[in-house]
Amino acid sequence: MLDINFIRDNPDMVKKACKNKNVQISVDLILDLDKEKRALMTEMETLKAEQNKISRGGAGNQVIIAQAKEIKEKLKEMAPALEKVDTELKDLLLQLPNIPADDVPVGKDDTENKVLRKHGIPTKFLLFKPKDHVELGEALDLIDSETAGKVSGTRFAYLKNELAILQFALITLAFSVLTSEKQLKKIADSVKKGFSYKYFVPVVPPVMIKPEVFTRMARLSDADKDERYYFPTDDLYLIGSAEHTLGPLYMDKIIQEQDLPLRFVGYSTAFRREAGSYGKDTKGILRVHQFDKVEMESFSKPEDSFLEQEFFVKIQEHLMQKLGIPYQVVMTCTGDMGTPDARHIDIECWMPGQDKYRETHSADLMTDYQARRLNTRIKRKDGKLEFAHMNDATVFAIGRTLIAIMENYQQKDGSIKVPKVLQKYCGFKVIKKK
Repeated sequence: MLDINFIRDNPDMVKKACKNKNVQISVDLILDLDKEKRALMTEMETLKAEQNKISRGGAGNQVIIAQAKEIKEKLKEMAPALEKVDTELKDLLLQLPNIPADDVPVGKDDTENKVLRKHGIPTKFLLFKPKDHVELGEALDLIDSETAGKVSGTRFAYLKNELAILQFALITLAFSVLTSEKQLKKIADSVKKGFSYKYFVPVVPPVMIKPEVFTRMARLSDADKDERYYFPTDDLYLIGSAEHTLGPLYMDKIIQEQDLPLRFVGYSTAFRREAGSYGKDTKGILRVHQFDKVEMESFSKPEDSFLEQEFFVKIQEHLMQKLGIPYQVVMTCTGDMGTPDARHIDIECWMPGQDKYRETHSADLMTDYQARRLNTRIKRKDGKLEFAHMNDATVFAIGRTLIAIMENYQQKDGSIKVPKVLQKYCGFKVIKKK
């Protein structure tokens, strides 16, 4: 949510953000409602002051009693009008997008995203034509979508044998890096010498969330409700990512400045309907209804939040380099970023079976947009209160990372080598046909 004072002072900037993020909303209507609300509040406060003044004039005076009664009735009549205006204003404010950072490219969709850098050379196979993960998974008995379809429906899959073990090897790798201040210090120093290398608190968060909390996280709106699984009897949604329940950890709480940054790494199953997706993407485990992810979430001082996002991206790159997967880092344009995002950076890994880069990671800087909705504040050492800045980012989208490993490490004989960094966690070096 944007500060109403900021909207009053910068209406053109807010209108520009709405236009560039493809959000259809009237900023002028918001300002008119705000003006009407303030006028009603001023009038009511004046009446209350007059009421207090009259009441001190004497309880036995019939004229004074009549005047006080008249004011009381008028205030009673005005209250619904104020409530109506306030509700309309709040509903519109919740729909306003965050202001994109200055370095975010303006564009209509993902075709106008900007590649910041590349790492590694896309894997090429000179002696054989590479298979995609679906073919590899079926041949090595690693993925069973056919049985999952009979049991659960389309876009579900069983991960089996070595691939199931590989999933937990990835999780172990992620947690071993994010809870090690020794490893994090090297990464933090690559962002800025002396930047905080405080470790991430490991968390297994709830996978269900209340609608009002989901809304306060700016991850539930009329535009994206079709993507969510909802249980009417319980009035609960299934989360689409671990940060959806990591972000509210400090909802309606105050964080002491000296405790910042607060960082968390969470592992959870996630659920999305993937409404409207079709074609090859719905085969295998690339775009499914149920998947697992490891996610980062942090709360920081406003002056540190941009560096915090860079730190998150460096962690993502560090892990992909350990896995030996070629990738590119992409700054998403205004038309391809989420409503709460001030800055959104993706990592896209090379997928030989598809002969292109595919998104595997995202890193979202929300500035104070989410914190304002969640009422998550910082108490400065001088006693001043202000809203925290929040970041979240993917550590591993497990399914897509497994795809990248399978396709990049496939061999001519149909086997798949295991990245060296994972071998100590999974106990085998190669996946062969049984």
